[in-house]
Amino acid sequence: MTNDELKIELTTLFPTMQIEEGGEWLNGFIEPLELLSVIHELKNNINLKFDYLFCLTCVDFKSHLTMVYHLSSTTFHHSVVIKSKLDIANPQIETLSNLYRTAEFHEREVYEMFGVNFLNHPDLRLLILPDGWEGKNPMRKDFEDPINMIKL
Repeated sequence: MTNDELKIELTTLFPTMQIEEGGEWLNGFIEPLELLSVIHELKNNINLKFDYLFCLTCVDFKSHLTMVYHLSSTTFHHSVVIKSKLDIANPQIETLSNLYRTAEFHEREVYEMFGVNFLNHPDLRLLILPDGWEGKNPMRKDFEDPINMIKL
């Protein structure tokens, strides 16, 4: 499916989704509360079959955090990026680990690095950082490292 065909399909299925074009992949912006239903439809829709979550990350824009999900179809060989803006003071969003097993580890990394709470995650705990780093979120722009004196 081309990006133009994909855009038509997405805007038909999700009228509130904002679509951004211009890069290799379409970017769809959704509200955090819509994430689970949108991703479920993207994965299970017979015309889309986005069965592969190949990247899940977070971006800190100082005023808010944005979750970024890269999905691909191994059947149709098309890809899409789904983004959702989170409140920086209380970043939370539903887990995708029940739809994509690979999300479990990606979400744990985002949890420890950015402080995003993934609701209903089966094992939300530190993945890489040692004990004592809970809640420090070193990838956030407001993180201050007293030893290396890094300030963004």
